[in-house]
Amino acid sequence: MANGLLPNNIITQVAIVTDDIVALAARWAAVLGVPAPEPHWTDTRELAHTTYRGEPTEGRSLLAFFDLGPQVRLELIQPDEHPSTWREFLDRNGTALHHIAFNLKGMDEVLATLDGAGMPTVQRGDYTGGRYAYVDSEAALGCILELLENF
Repeated sequence: MANGLLPNNIITQVAIVTDDIVALAARWAAVLGVPAPEPHWTDTRELAHTTYRGEPTEGRSLLAFFDLGPQVRLELIQPDEHPSTWREFLDRNGTALHHIAFNLKGMDEVLATLDGAGMPTVQRGDYTGGRYAYVDSEAALGCILELLENF
């Protein structure tokens, strides 16, 4: 991590949390001039091993992705009612920017570094082909950081 707390500075994803993913996807599709993506559910806790604030959670969400170029995606997230960073954020802020994501290797080391800088891990989980973590960086950076590590 020669130049900063993250091993790279390449944004791979920008995400907005909403209570109506279909309507928001339609609005973004109209702005971007592309078809609205079909939302899909995240995996269940049994598959995703999701933890929120250090505890297992049933929290899931509907996701829809727009490809915005060769490396960046716009992610729309509609959380279910269970505890999660998505639900907490939506209840507090309404539809708004939730996180900026970076792909990396060595997630555990990076999370330890960020924690040491006052940005603790809020939520972790797995997905097919990798894992993710959300870092509480709102006070320091104005949004949550998401780290993605693909295997």
